[in-house]
Amino acid sequence: MDVLIHSATSRFPNPRLHRPSRTSLRQCVFSVRSSFNLPFQEQKAKYYEHLQAAVGVVERACRLCVDVQKSLFSSDGKIIQKMDKTPVTVADFGVQALISLEMSKLFPSIPLVAEEDSAFVRENNLVDAVVEVVSDKTIIGDKELSQYDVLKAIDRGGKDAYLFGPEPATYWILDPIDGTRGFVKGSEALYVVGLALIVEGEIVLGVMGCPNWQDEHSGEFNKVQGDAGTVSRSGTIMISHVGCGTWRTKLWDLQIGNTKMDHNWTSVGEKQILLLPACCGSLCKYLMVASGRASVFIVRARTKTIIKVWDHAVGVICISEAGGRVTDWKGSQLNFAADQIERRVLFPSGGILVTNDRMHINTRGEDKKCVIRVVIPENALA
Repeated sequence: MDVLIHSATSRFPNPRLHRPSRTSLRQCVFSVRSSFNLPFQEQKAKYYEHLQAAVGVVERACRLCVDVQKSLFSSDGKIIQKMDKTPVTVADFGVQALISLEMSKLFPSIPLVAEEDSAFVRENNLVDAVVEVVSDKTIIGDKELSQYDVLKAIDRGGKDAYLFGPEPATYWILDPIDGTRGFVKGSEALYVVGLALIVEGEIVLGVMGCPNWQDEHSGEFNKVQGDAGTVSRSGTIMISHVGCGTWRTKLWDLQIGNTKMDHNWTSVGEKQILLLPACCGSLCKYLMVASGRASVFIVRARTKTIIKVWDHAVGVICISEAGGRVTDWKGSQLNFAADQIERRVLFPSGGILVTNDRMHINTRGEDKKCVIRVVIPENALA
């Protein structure tokens, strides 16, 4: 897993620390627009409007990623390394700015906990590039985005943006791009945009978009035309809502002539094993287990390893609602409030075990036979 260490230089000018208030979640300032119709009725989902908004913005964030990925392999592309030598691109910051901007307008009372901050954008002269890619994808508001708007949006999710305290809190958790190492390698590698909502300490919904996902029922990738006419894979989007299960469908709308095809949502949770790619980020591995492509994903907790909430939050609810389990190595649920002040770090005892539930059952000594395929990070056994 990546350990993210940012430079200690100045962040957004004079950041104000906020302590979120407990306001109604049902109030949405703007009407929610999305090309996706959810696979369950609004009456059955308490946070239906929040999920609908999350699906729409994650889909557009994935389009942003596809567009930026094309530019990485042109003369205009720019890949930079953070202090811990992990790669970062305009897409990482663009996704965070886009989702922060739109969710803050739709649900202004809900804070954001996310991976990036604007200091790195400033230091590496990426401001104009980030503004350009975000302006192309935002749909809320009619004024032209400024550098100030975009940098402020990035810092809204950055370190020290909010002070939560020990009480249960409500906030979004975002991983702009999980699997940036794969993202910069090209179209073959898997990466995920992941967004989850925690309400009073409980993960209530999650959305994962994976532009390069291959449908297991097809020998080839389904393809659509990108914004610049370049062919790209249709990918997958996975959603989960507490009490409503986990569902997925093709990320992009395929078009035949002028006829737009409907999204066909599929409920996931089958405990079958189909394939085992493992060169990807943590959320990609959650996606594999939830989809039935793997049985187990193991994360070891090391003395010097920092386990970040955005690498796990959306995956946890997708696994749980699909019938799987996520615990630490002692069988306890992950505590997303363990970092009482900032809600950015997890402290699982021994590590994290993600399964389709069969493996957890077997560890309790029950006599059940099953075939196990394990997704293990490349450096997990080093």
